[in-house]
Amino acid sequence: IPQDPSNQKCGRKKTVSFSSMPSEKKISSASDCISFMQAGCELKKVRPNSRIYNRFFTLDPDLQALRWEPSKKDLEKAKLDISAIKEIRLGKNTETFRNNGLADQISEDCALSVIHGENYESLDLVANSADVANIWVSGLRYLVSRSKQPLDLMESSYDTPRFAWLKTVFEAADVDGNGIMLEDTSVELIKKLNPTLKESKIRLKFKEIQKSKEKLTTRVTKEEFCEAFSELCTRPEVYFLLVQISKNKEYLDANDLMLFLEAEQGVTHITEEMCLDIIRRYELSQEGRLKGFLAIDGFTQYLLSPECDIFDPEHKKIVQDMTQPLSHYYINASHNTYLIEDQLRGPADINGYVRALKMSCRSIELDVCDGPDNEPIICNRNNMTSPLAFRNVIEVINKLAFFASEYPLILCLGNHCSVQQQKVVVQHMKRIFGNKLYTEAPLSSEVYLPSPEKLKMKIIVKGKKLPCDQDILEGEVTDEDEEAEISRRLSEDFSREPKLIWLCRELSDLVSLCKSVRYKDFETSMKAQNYWEMCSFSEAEASRIANEYPEDFVNYNKKFLSRVYPSAMRIDSSNLNPQDFWNCGCQIVAMNYQTPGPMMDLHTGWFLQNGGCGYVLRPSVMRDEVSYFSANTKGIVPGVSPQVLHVKIISGQNFPKPKGACAKGDVIDPYVCIEIHGIPADCTEQRTKTVQQNSDNPIFDESFEFQINLPELAMIRFVVLDDDYIGDEFIGQYTIPLECLQPGYRHIPLRSFVGDIMEHVTLFVHIAITNRSGGGKAQKRSLSVRIGKKAREYTMLRNTGLKTIDDIFKLAVHPLREATDMRENMQNAMVSVKELCGLPPIASLKQCILTLSSRLVSSDNAPSVTLCMKDAFPYLEPLGTMPDVQKKVLAAYDLMIQESRVLIETADITHDKIVQCQKAGMEFHEELHNLGTKEGLKGRKLSKAIESFAWNITVLK
Repeated sequence: IPQDPSNQKCGRKKTVSFSSMPSEKKISSASDCISFMQAGCELKKVRPNSRIYNRFFTLDPDLQALRWEPSKKDLEKAKLDISAIKEIRLGKNTETFRNNGLADQISEDCALSVIHGENYESLDLVANSADVANIWVSGLRYLVSRSKQPLDLMESSYDTPRFAWLKTVFEAADVDGNGIMLEDTSVELIKKLNPTLKESKIRLKFKEIQKSKEKLTTRVTKEEFCEAFSELCTRPEVYFLLVQISKNKEYLDANDLMLFLEAEQGVTHITEEMCLDIIRRYELSQEGRLKGFLAIDGFTQYLLSPECDIFDPEHKKIVQDMTQPLSHYYINASHNTYLIEDQLRGPADINGYVRALKMSCRSIELDVCDGPDNEPIICNRNNMTSPLAFRNVIEVINKLAFFASEYPLILCLGNHCSVQQQKVVVQHMKRIFGNKLYTEAPLSSEVYLPSPEKLKMKIIVKGKKLPCDQDILEGEVTDEDEEAEISRRLSEDFSREPKLIWLCRELSDLVSLCKSVRYKDFETSMKAQNYWEMCSFSEAEASRIANEYPEDFVNYNKKFLSRVYPSAMRIDSSNLNPQDFWNCGCQIVAMNYQTPGPMMDLHTGWFLQNGGCGYVLRPSVMRDEVSYFSANTKGIVPGVSPQVLHVKIISGQNFPKPKGACAKGDVIDPYVCIEIHGIPADCTEQRTKTVQQNSDNPIFDESFEFQINLPELAMIRFVVLDDDYIGDEFIGQYTIPLECLQPGYRHIPLRSFVGDIMEHVTLFVHIAITNRSGGGKAQKRSLSVRIGKKAREYTMLRNTGLKTIDDIFKLAVHPLREATDMRENMQNAMVSVKELCGLPPIASLKQCILTLSSRLVSSDNAPSVTLCMKDAFPYLEPLGTMPDVQKKVLAAYDLMIQESRVLIETADITHDKIVQCQKAGMEFHEELHNLGTKEGLKGRKLSKAIESFAWNITVLK
């Protein structure tokens, strides 16, 4: 970092970059920030009138004031005393930024504001990069909190808890006690403390230090060891975070940690004792463990630990209701399970079953043919070379069926055997599976399939059945397996009847809950299909239905199971996009487990939830008997208020070189892509900028926002790629359901292309989920909430055209408006408190109250307000006179308490009114058809009326 004052006159632009190029110094302590600020750099100054000026900012050598030039004012005016600074904010969190016409073009991560004076005026600045903004924010915060004792600063980096610890580490390894050690020993020592560092990088750092001191010897002193370790092992982004949450110290105590966990990480029920326990487990120095503080190295370890995993530990257990009908769950399913290569030439392999069952697959496929010596075999009928004995496969399935999940396993049987060998198939299954085999006849008194809970530890066979009413030992049934479908397509004679196959009564009797039938159309199915019958759809057929009849497909799947299998054209065994079919409620979407890639990532990521048991409950809007949902919705889901996902990609750690990349040697230029998968209205992707030549700790520091209309079906996939002019190469990815995300600062463990977790390879991010996007001008927003239809569309009711019913729904219009008003007034009141506290919309109320309380204490530590309870509501009463700024904040706080009060006192009444309307509406559910016919509605108009009725019920619900 340049520190030569003679440089400053020529106005050279000075910035610091945190790249891994050894010649550039990383920020690893407060004194680094201060030297940088004393050398100065150019920042943009933003004025309330939307003008933006470039100015060169420096910190005085005596650390007492901030100055800028050029300025029309005299030198004494163009400065700001450090003692006048009240707070420093990172991001666009002041009136000036919020009202500036150009604010949209300013990056959130490069903006900072210095709040000063009794009236809390703001000096609003924009740095050239996020790291420069971080240095000014951290450095100024440090100075403000230390302004009482300015002189101990420059020496301070050698008496921090961290250096005390490093000295003891050095002394323990310095056997002779000479205070110097061999370079090899030091390299080993640092590698032991931080196993992810490359040896070459550590050696280079020591060479640099020796060169800067013009030493001839390669022996390392205690100071040099400490300096090398700090520069190599400090992640600047974690250092900035530590300074911010520790109130500008260089370590956290139990109280800081507690506030961080509650306010940032969303942890509830945390106690000081729990925080001390974390400190004792992660702090590296003995002193820190005894005194209860966490320095940068222990804090970094803690953030990387499984305790800060992005995946919510609650969802590693079974958290969903498992007592609903089987048709209400997505079921983890595999296609051609016996393959481990492509479906055209690949041999059958028992490991296909082992892999699928260990990944808690709950629907597997067996294609059985006649084998030699009256022993049936399982084989790829395109490649008969290495068949598997059916008996052996069944034994493996029996052993592993409930290894990863105790919920039912469905066996999809492709029967190509003679009647004689079919009987052998039955004998093997009965003997090996025993009472696990579910063969009870379905009850015609029931309307839905039994639940996964009821079918625990059961194996269900899916296949053809002989008609029940004929007492025959064997008979002909249609063969509608995939091959039949393929041959139909190839002959291009779709009208051709499917071929017939012989089936024996014994095999037919093994099939109870999953009888295969052929799909004709929804009208036929809804009239004639029994709940225990299921159809298989080819990818092309399912796509066509999903596009033409999305609402009908969802309704059909409320009651019946649907299986979708990949197109026969996928001879390379590539995968379909399962999300397209999940969006229509299809439960069994069969995947080629042997083919890794984005589609398999989505499938694996989706089934991580609900304890990874292979069953995921569908959203209620896809289960309720009367509800409206279309997968092709252009955004609004009735009755569901959209959420906003805020993601900040901060940095990456230890990215490996892409497999097979040879062109660029060891360097990579990584960037991160964030993909959202879900209903079509939610699907989108955004990317960060590329960081040049850094695989060890690239800093991205970029924030993104995504609106999510149906959170229960949304997934987020993080992909890291190497930016290359030939084609971007894959480095790693991680896919997670939105519902499983934990908020706050998290490390994401990246997986390789084939889906294995890569050791020490992580992405550091910050996650927050809010009700809707904050931002925009405060005055404008409150109006738009009143008028803006878009924001409220999800509560709009539709006209059915049936007067009796419409009259009932009309009674709900007013309570719905009241409910939405209460909800939005509450949200708006919270947003304005956040804004006046200088916090972004993603901040929690806990953070607001913390900021508020620090402001309401005057300089001599006397409180300026008192908390008094009126009717059990916490009001703040001012003591004596207050500056206008504080009055404004108190007024906003007051309004927030008022709106809470309205909500608490009137919510139940409004809620009851809405429930009443829903009940009254549902009374007409059975008679809709007759009512419609009476009013003369038929065909499309009648269906439209029924659809509007379902929409209205869904909204009210």
